[in-house]
Amino acid sequence: MSEQALVGSSSNGNISTLSKVTKADPEALEELRRKLKYFFMSPCEKYRARGRKPWKLMLQILKIAIITVQLISFGLSNEMMVTFTEENLISFKHLFLKDYQDRDSIHTIYTKSQVHDHINYVIMRYLTLQNVTVGNHAFERIHGVFTPLSLCQEFYHHSSISPSNETFSIDPHVEKECVYIYPMKPFQNEAFPDLTNFTLDFKRLLAVNIFLKVKAINLQTVRHDELPDCYNFSITIDFDNRAQSGQIKVSLNSEVEISVCKDWNVSGSNAVSHFLRMVLFDSLVILSCLLSLLLCIRSVISGVQLLSEYSLFVSTHCQRSVFWSERMEFINGWYILIIISDTLTVSGSALKILIHSKELTNYNVCSILLGTATILVWMGVMRYLGFFQKYNILILTLRAALPSVIRFSLCAVLIYLSYCFCGWIVLGPHHENFRTFNMVAYCLFSMINGDAIYSTFTKLRERSWVVWLFSRIYIYSFISIFTYMVLSLFIAIITNTYETIKHQQQDGAVFSELQAFIAEGRNASSSGMDDSDKEEDSPGCSCLCGGAD
Repeated sequence: MSEQALVGSSSNGNISTLSKVTKADPEALEELRRKLKYFFMSPCEKYRARGRKPWKLMLQILKIAIITVQLISFGLSNEMMVTFTEENLISFKHLFLKDYQDRDSIHTIYTKSQVHDHINYVIMRYLTLQNVTVGNHAFERIHGVFTPLSLCQEFYHHSSISPSNETFSIDPHVEKECVYIYPMKPFQNEAFPDLTNFTLDFKRLLAVNIFLKVKAINLQTVRHDELPDCYNFSITIDFDNRAQSGQIKVSLNSEVEISVCKDWNVSGSNAVSHFLRMVLFDSLVILSCLLSLLLCIRSVISGVQLLSEYSLFVSTHCQRSVFWSERMEFINGWYILIIISDTLTVSGSALKILIHSKELTNYNVCSILLGTATILVWMGVMRYLGFFQKYNILILTLRAALPSVIRFSLCAVLIYLSYCFCGWIVLGPHHENFRTFNMVAYCLFSMINGDAIYSTFTKLRERSWVVWLFSRIYIYSFISIFTYMVLSLFIAIITNTYETIKHQQQDGAVFSELQAFIAEGRNASSSGMDDSDKEEDSPGCSCLCGGAD
């Protein structure tokens, strides 16, 4: 065919670019078009064209069901673990902190006698723990020796302070002194540990820290046909006097280490059969995800191979390279999403099997893997909803608006961080919601959504007038900028993109030269696989070679 300028008319009414048409084999051109059209078909269209069943679609629906059931099952087990840990923390506070009340956000003491009484109270409760507690708590024992309670104090190396004369002499180097108290069995009141060598100099005192370890077994899992785990609680009681303001803050924190019990025997329970059922179900999940993983990888490889064929054809007959936007159409992002989801699910399911078999106890890692995989597998179904026009417009809008949203969000984040730093430095000393940078970020984000605005205003009533005035300007300006401007502009970006996509679909616009080439077939068969008539001219090349000189 001789070179000539043609205006190719596509099947949807769009006119391709006036361009130079090069010599091309009509059969090769139509073969490439049929491959491209079939590649971009929906599962239903492929079924009508070749009778190919939508295996990936059916597999994704199956995965949604079994992965969701798996997550719920593991979530119940994880909830029992978290509940047991939190309830033990509350129990420890009532056991070891004198006069502790649940409503106390900060437990404080003010006199020397209170400090000594609280320390003695902790020691007494530790020594008599197994006689006092209603739980199955016990001391940690390593090689037959009980782990002692550690009583440590931190203090300045030298300190001479005289507030009345406004003079002081201090060596800021911090020293640490500890004594160790071992449990005694049987305990006798007259055998209270000798602490005569442990004296507190409150003029130099920075903190008193008490470290102890307690072990327990979570037996509630037996009622759910699961084998119990053993818990090792590392408890730290801190008497904080670093501010030396006349108020010592007392806090109790606990870190837990979950381990497999060394020896166990559960009679009259279905724990073994329940374990086998869970392993079988988890194995089904792993096999389903591996099959889905292989199918998606195969589809990605097919897309890459078709991209190579398309790129070779364009470079040979049009003397240009394929645009980056066209290349990305061959790489299906939904398949990448499903591949990541399947990888996370297989890893989480394998870890779950090890947890149920008591080989590992990484509940948090497993819950993160399974939770993230469940989010992605549910999102992956949106690919199949995108084949319907009413749902596809939502997906196209999100994809088209994403670059603009990212650029806009970057600018908004810079303004947001500036307010976070300003609020932290200026209002932090005067407002509890601004004490740390994280708290400022949480507070301001809540204010964007309309929460905590009134409480933020009212908590600054009794401050100095300069801070009060600045806080009003700060909060009013932040709400005005983010609630009325930033959010409105963010919504406007999404709305404008939605209207643009909607009009393009109504007008039948073609979004790329690749789509125009596919739609420009001479025989617009619904299957895309029928043989086309042999004609001398190849108008489809006019679309492919648009822009070629």
